[in-house]
Amino acid sequence: QEPIYLLIVGRATKEYEGTKIPAETIALGAARDYLESNFPHLDAGTDVVVDVRLGEGSGDLQTVFGEEETVPMANDTSYGVGHAPLTETERIVLNVERGLNGEYAEENPVVGQDVKVMGKREGDQIGVTVAVAAVDQYVANLDEYRDAVTGVREYAESVAAEYTDRDVTVHVNTADDYDDGAIYLTTTGTSAEQGDDGSVGRGNRANGLITPNRPMSMEATSGKNPVNHIGKIYNLLSTEVAKSVVADVDGIRQLQIRLLSQIGSPIDEPHIADASVVTEDGVSVADIEAEVEAAIDAELADVTDITRRVIDGELSTF
Repeated sequence: QEPIYLLIVGRATKEYEGTKIPAETIALGAARDYLESNFPHLDAGTDVVVDVRLGEGSGDLQTVFGEEETVPMANDTSYGVGHAPLTETERIVLNVERGLNGEYAEENPVVGQDVKVMGKREGDQIGVTVAVAAVDQYVANLDEYRDAVTGVREYAESVAAEYTDRDVTVHVNTADDYDDGAIYLTTTGTSAEQGDDGSVGRGNRANGLITPNRPMSMEATSGKNPVNHIGKIYNLLSTEVAKSVVADVDGIRQLQIRLLSQIGSPIDEPHIADASVVTEDGVSVADIEAEVEAAIDAELADVTDITRRVIDGELSTF
């Protein structure tokens, strides 16, 4: 069958102070390194064709990076949003996916890297639907596949029980048809081998979730520079601010942070920084307003730390 086609596009600096920078070669090498590190059943040399098409940024926008040790200026007028704490359903979805792609897959290599989890709550009933690409080299027959599916379901149920006392029903690989032998079995552990496709910005938001009942920014957090690309920085920052404020300020039931940038303005001076707070019973907004504002100001003053944390791999963009 045809190999998976991966196209890397965007803008990159290809020359700095007279020094040529092999941006395409760097991007190609980084992509292959990532594939080899994160998709052990995928042969990055033969199963994937990686193509690179990089342009250079506008000369006007190149200047907004600013000098070293200074706060960069926003390269766009954009919007980021984050919230905390996560609901029970959100925590279940996030931790089931992370667990299946982490500790569970390490002990059960039949689980491929292509894992999707959908959660919904209706009253006190939570439904979780899991799609897991099984790896064929670990499945000898249909019975072993059934056992793998059962193992995933039981693991998801155990994770859910850590976060809720509500009734949870877990379904796994619901498109399977055992009578016809149509099951979610792959060679590489990803549905990409079967013609599935995707692009940056269509998947998880900065908090690792897709939350259609929450305000979300359409800005893609991945695939952008972490220095002044405000669509990346403000989505990461708003999420980190929300988590930090909820951890530091007592009496908050729910907090939503919205940050709006203005192109050419320092990234630590948002055009708008808005906090929407739902307090616990017996606590008024006035009681905690000063603390919330101080906590947000402290996070904004340290905005360039987001850049460092992304570069050091401390922050995930999905």
